Amino acid sequence: MKQSEIKQLSTAELQEKLSETKKSYSDLKMAHAISPLDNPIQLRTVRRTVARLATELTKRDGQ
Repeated sequence: MKQSEIKQLSTAELQEKLSETKKSYSDLKMAHAISPLDNPIQLRTVRRTVARLATELTKRDGQ
């Protein structure tokens, strides 16, 4: 998910998306621990998306 897409979401949508993405990340980590993923770069991509969402939420709380 790109930063421009994240900025267009409402705060409620951001919180919902963040929880979904965190769940997805933990599922991917668990699957990768059991047997290696076909595309381990996917872990990095999801982790960075979580960070982008959290950063945007923090930025909005500060305003």
